[in-house]
Amino acid sequence: MSASTSERATAGARPPRAFVRGVVAAGLPTGPVSVDAVTEADLDGLPPAAVRYLRAMGVVGRPRTWSLRAHFAGRFRRGPDQAWMPCDAWQYNSAVEVARLYRIRLVMGRVVPMWGWDTYRGGSGRMRGKVLDLVTVADGSGPEFDIGELTTWLDDALLLAPGMLLGTRTTWEAAGDDGFRVSLADAGHTVGAEVFLDADGRPRDVRTEDRWADLPGGLTRAPWSTPVQGWTAVDGLPRMTGGAAVWHLPDGEFRYGEMTLVDLRLDVPPGR
Repeated sequence: MSASTSERATAGARPPRAFVRGVVAAGLPTGPVSVDAVTEADLDGLPPAAVRYLRAMGVVGRPRTWSLRAHFAGRFRRGPDQAWMPCDAWQYNSAVEVARLYRIRLVMGRVVPMWGWDTYRGGSGRMRGKVLDLVTVADGSGPEFDIGELTTWLDDALLLAPGMLLGTRTTWEAAGDDGFRVSLADAGHTVGAEVFLDADGRPRDVRTEDRWADLPGGLTRAPWSTPVQGWTAVDGLPRMTGGAAVWHLPDGEFRYGEMTLVDLRLDVPPGR
């Protein structure tokens, strides 16, 4: 997978200034509501597979995660017949106030840069894209984006920071021996996903039908999944090494994103 861009894609790289400015301008909470550690009692009543997952992900004995900042590098394409483009992405997610700020940099034709912002804040989702950071080529908002961006926040939490999910917003349901369903409510919206676990209790795939694909005929609700490439351990906690984003369309699968997780920081104030 190609990840060559003019922005650094190494662990410990500093976030781009435009990303930091966008996160700071959002005015998100700067600390947790509580620092109490998750206990076994907090898992009472959850489906067995969900309990196995939360234990495997190292949630028990640690405070609930209240924010994350992640850096990804990889490749992206806009259509099944279009060329892959190198990409570099940074995101900041908040759980105190459910919010997601995601900035991606693409290189079209290996020459022309394009920046995109995907955001969810206060119940509203939006997707914007600009070539050369000047010419707007995409700007979407409305109910489909509200639901879709909240669903992506849920997917992030499931794969990167499950401690974000232990609260009154989340509902858990059994779905067989190696999986479970989870629903998330925020700002009048409710979204859901099904999680499939590997032998160690970590996610191998997350699937949902609460997103809309931007197809030639317009926005179309379609199954979407994020299969996981693999897992490693960092500071004693499981961390995904990378994964993909896949639309399951009537005429076949469309794998449009492949990303490596370069860096992940939990419980960091916005703009740090």
